Amino acid sequence: MENTVIKVGGMSCQGCVKNITGVLSGLAGVASAEVSLEAAEAKVAFDPQAVTRAELLAAIEDAGFDAE
Repeated sequence: MENTVIKVGGMSCQGCVKNITGVLSGLAGVASAEVSLEAAEAKVAFDPQAVTRAELLAAIEDAGFDAE
């Protein structure tokens, strides 16, 4: 398992947090996703054999948010 912190831009409410948490948690290989509106970031534990960090970023961007 690897852990990564992704800066997320464009979140304005807890609905955004739930949206991103759901998107990340739905990806194969993601063990946990903690999204913080206040810190504007997502902490993700994932299996690098199943999903890449680039795929995590793409999933957040596909949901309509900025990720880096």
